[in-house]
Amino acid sequence: MNIILVSLDTLRSDRLTCYGYDKATTPYLDTIASQGVRFAEAYVSDIPTEVAHTGLFCGRWGAASGIVSHGHPYPALPKNVTWLPEALRRAGLTTAAVDNLYQLKSWFARGFRYYVNMASPHQRWVDGADVTQEAVDWLRQHYRTPFFLFVHYWDPHSPYLPPPGYFEQFYPSGRDPFDPARHDMDRAYNHLAYPFFKHHHYDLLGPVTDPEYLSARYDGEVRYLDDQLQRLDQTLVELGIWQDTWLILLADHGESLTEHDIFWDHCGLYQPTVHIPLIMRWPAGIPAGGTVSEFVQQIDVLPTIYEALEISTAEPVDGLSLWPLLAGGGRWPRDRVYLSECAWQAARGIRTASYKYIETLDAGVYERPPRELYRVSQDPGETHNLISAEPDLAGRFAEELRAWVAQWGESDPMLPIVQNGLPFVRRMDQILREVGVSWETWKRNPSRQWYDAMSGGPIPEEQPTKKPTRGGH
Repeated sequence: MNIILVSLDTLRSDRLTCYGYDKATTPYLDTIASQGVRFAEAYVSDIPTEVAHTGLFCGRWGAASGIVSHGHPYPALPKNVTWLPEALRRAGLTTAAVDNLYQLKSWFARGFRYYVNMASPHQRWVDGADVTQEAVDWLRQHYRTPFFLFVHYWDPHSPYLPPPGYFEQFYPSGRDPFDPARHDMDRAYNHLAYPFFKHHHYDLLGPVTDPEYLSARYDGEVRYLDDQLQRLDQTLVELGIWQDTWLILLADHGESLTEHDIFWDHCGLYQPTVHIPLIMRWPAGIPAGGTVSEFVQQIDVLPTIYEALEISTAEPVDGLSLWPLLAGGGRWPRDRVYLSECAWQAARGIRTASYKYIETLDAGVYERPPRELYRVSQDPGETHNLISAEPDLAGRFAEELRAWVAQWGESDPMLPIVQNGLPFVRRMDQILREVGVSWETWKRNPSRQWYDAMSGGPIPEEQPTKKPTRGGH
């Protein structure tokens, strides 16, 4: 038996055709889903990337492991935390990764006999074709013995730069994405987070004025990723290991494409970011063509693999084995999921079949009420906050969330990070100080025109006084 675990960074579920999207972004992923099991209600545990992958590999919520934040300078992952690659290596599998998460935190290399990192020290993402080539090369050399291979694709992460021919099919022919008469991007360009995304995103795309152009480029990235997965999967067929290779595909988080004033990024505990694809296919061990509708989370992957390989651990695990669902007919004890984030903003939430409750500790660069309550069964876009309309229900959710955090100990690991400043707010402060402006000054009047002049041209004599209008959520 072989296991290939593929992380599809920043892939939101509703942009896959097999999850209901009306555009042909994922023809091959749809095929894989039909050959295995698709989890319709899969959710993140913690976001974004660092904490999501930590939870994936240790099967624990961040509140339990202590790793709750992306970008925080943690000294190390506690040694008493179980770690999937280490356990699989002890079980006799050859362990390998095609990944560059090691550049974020050193513990991501734990347990791997082979670790292929193609990224330079300051590179944020790697092209999908390069990831595929490295994975294929490794497979051709090591497929004769049982293995565990972790493959991390950065597509469709921003800055949305698919090769030519991929995104054009998703953008109207003849439409000018740089039309200076359009002002649909003004809210994004004059957002508090603009200085960060100017360098990491906007400058790489040109003077875009049409948000739909970025959405099309995102779809193009998804379509490009689909081709990479096809090549990887066809290699399994060529090597004769397709039948007995367990393929697990999931995202670390989704992506907001302007929803809730989050512009092409992955923060906020709203559906575009927390609802993720999860697909499992193992021709020799899992019946084909299934769809699971129960709530599952990333932390469930580890105990599912452990059960398949009969691995026992004395270390605590928060996730649940998915085998009762994969086998069909088993009782599933989870009727809700718990959500957490701590990077651009700090928040926790609860999602049930009917509701989502969100409690924000620090809104960071965003404008958020301290508490949000949505009847997602009737309001899937999460646009009508029911906090005032249903105070009793909101109060019960608040008590439940406090009790959930308290079970991991007297000290909440998120609070010191909030008190010392959120990682990405601190990064924003650093970026602004490089051009002689404080975070507090920028907060009072964010303006693209002003920042662009300060960072790359003559500084205007007076800062613009008109503050961009920002609506509610």
